[in-house]
Amino acid sequence: MQEQLRVNRQIIYDLAARYLEPLPGSFARLAYLAGLRDPKTGIYVHPDLHLIYPKESVHQALATCHEELFERSLELPLLEQREELLECLSAAGQVIPQELSNRRALFEAWIPPSTPDYLKELFQANLQALGELLHERNSKARSNT
Repeated sequence: MQEQLRVNRQIIYDLAARYLEPLPGSFARLAYLAGLRDPKTGIYVHPDLHLIYPKESVHQALATCHEELFERSLELPLLEQREELLECLSAAGQVIPQELSNRRALFEAWIPPSTPDYLKELFQANLQALGELLHERNSKARSNT
């Protein structure tokens, strides 16, 4: 048990230091972790960490990290979420949509599978509010030009 805890801590440390820290904000990290999860099997796979650590340990550590980052992102104020979402989409080279509902499938993939329904609903409500904030921001930007 002690050895498994040590390995999981080391995996999370390596993941955070090498892969998550360089990313711009919570949403970019959330998107990265969601991308490591195979949608068919539900198993998290990391090409580099699997070379060093047991696959099951990597899966457990990544799943835990995904859940924790998801919950932390919900704790951010909406204006901070808006800026992080803009930064995430811009860094990925994606056009900022007028309606975030157009990207619902993308954002739903960011939700960890074991997330309780009330947190899923909060996330979706936040996305709707973020869509309104982005629309308001874009309207102000157009009227100032």
